[in-house]
Amino acid sequence: MTKETTSFVYVTYILSTPEKVFDAITKPDVARRYWAHENVSDWKPGSKWEHIRANDERTVELVGKVVEVSPPTRLVITWANASQASDPEAYSRVTFEIEEYEDMVRLTVTHDELEAGSGMAKGISKGWPVILSSLKSFLETGRGLDVFAKPKAA
Repeated sequence: MTKETTSFVYVTYILSTPEKVFDAITKPDVARRYWAHENVSDWKPGSKWEHIRANDERTVELVGKVVEVSPPTRLVITWANASQASDPEAYSRVTFEIEEYEDMVRLTVTHDELEAGSGMAKGISKGWPVILSSLKSFLETGRGLDVFAKPKAA
């Protein structure tokens, strides 16, 4: 029996260059400044990547493989919680498409092959909007957002 899947597509426009956006996703020292995590890999097709919390514990939270890479316009990776790394059914896919759009960049992030109703699907539906907003803020102002911020109590 095949699982029911869902996908999310996020599009944002950033006053930046494709190279800077690609580097912000793939260079650990840049990603930690707006994501509070580092994406670590050699970024070659078939290589593993790890999403590591940028704190003293350096916890590996997500893992996957690099499926496709065409700097600075496209990156495709698989994506799973580190605790589920050995389960092939746990993996989803993330595609970053970066295109010049006049004097800015249009970044399209497609997260698909997600199990409908899963914890991962619920988590990324909340996670990607704040991460992409933080990326935009960081590249445009030099300062990312607090990606762990919580709503203020009423």
